[in-house]
Amino acid sequence: MEIHIVSRGETLWQIASNYNVDINSIIQLNQLPNPNNLVIGQSLVIPTHGLTHVVRPGETLWQIANRYGTTVQAIVSENHLSNASMLYAGMRLVIPRLKPTIEVNAYTYQSPGEGAQSIKDVGNLLTYMSPFAYKVKEDATLEPFPDELMISAAKSKNVVPMMSITNFTATAQGSNLAHNILSNKVLQEKVINNVLKVMDDKGYKGLNIDFEGVLAADRENYNSFLQLAVDRLHPKGYFVSTALAPKTSATQGGLLYEAHDYEAHGRIADFVILMTYEWGYRLGPPQAISPINQMTKVVEYALSVIPANKIFLGFQIYARDWKIPHIKGQEAETVSPQEAIRRAAKYGTIIQYQTSTQSPFFRYVDENGQHHEVWFEDARSAQAKFDLTKKFNLHGISYWALGFPYPQNWALLFDNFHIKKLV
Repeated sequence: MEIHIVSRGETLWQIASNYNVDINSIIQLNQLPNPNNLVIGQSLVIPTHGLTHVVRPGETLWQIANRYGTTVQAIVSENHLSNASMLYAGMRLVIPRLKPTIEVNAYTYQSPGEGAQSIKDVGNLLTYMSPFAYKVKEDATLEPFPDELMISAAKSKNVVPMMSITNFTATAQGSNLAHNILSNKVLQEKVINNVLKVMDDKGYKGLNIDFEGVLAADRENYNSFLQLAVDRLHPKGYFVSTALAPKTSATQGGLLYEAHDYEAHGRIADFVILMTYEWGYRLGPPQAISPINQMTKVVEYALSVIPANKIFLGFQIYARDWKIPHIKGQEAETVSPQEAIRRAAKYGTIIQYQTSTQSPFFRYVDENGQHHEVWFEDARSAQAKFDLTKKFNLHGISYWALGFPYPQNWALLFDNFHIKKLV
């Protein structure tokens, strides 16, 4: 696939003609709500016909494969050749691009029915899915969580259900709760016992531990809890993963970071998910939510202490609409990338692209004269994150979170990678 940026005066018919593709394929792939109202600066994913090669006299498949950096078997498979040596001059071969294989996780905090539908919609591109989340309580019990429909949907798409536990809520930071659990070996054991009961009863195959705002004094306690989880879950065939705040050094200060020991988590857990998002915080000033320059720094630090084959790159798939000028504490509206495009079209603005962060944004004035600034994700920003994953040979990508329509992402994910299925 190719990415096209709409310029002034361009129509979808012109774009389709230039690429020699069916206009409806562009509409469907990008799920354009109004094909007649494109936005200047909007990115479009264009389905292309792929690279072809015309066989020259005397050429062998090995020579052709070597020229394009692919394999003989890949060419044979792509072109359905029954005999690899039966080439002839003038024969037209489709040259497949070698795609790395990764694992993909997606969290969802949707309602049970909506979450199940989201999993069905994109389940062919997921390895794991994680309903978010079971809340650990002060007495080490877990708040009940209606996840049955989502687990059933996952199994119908051969997606591994991964149980997620956390110490925080939308209104509570969870630092004291985490301290209460992590500083008490008896309560640690009770948490794991309760986790195992849920996993056994509901069919989860692994655990994701997302404890945030943990006190620096509980750093080693958190490491011990993680080791306990591994010691208890591995013998039953379950895996353990953790979610890590986006650190760029071992000494990074702040409540979000100090207790997250990258080296220990990378050594103890089966894999880690880097929460490489939320620079553009909903209560903060407008900026790129997942800036590629900042994400790169986090990945580079993580790789200094964690093997690449244990690292999942976090990828947020939502947009934020801030009122400007920004007032401290004023909350931005969280919407989908599709809704961001709709607003850009509605208010007749131009989409800009910040190259340092590889992030699109635009500004508009609403009906009440209120100024807005929107940062979102598009085809270009998705490709930048996929390129980062490839550059460092990371094990996978983890999405936060399903429920925000973003068709370009899923089309490009399929185009860039083979998604590993474990069931």
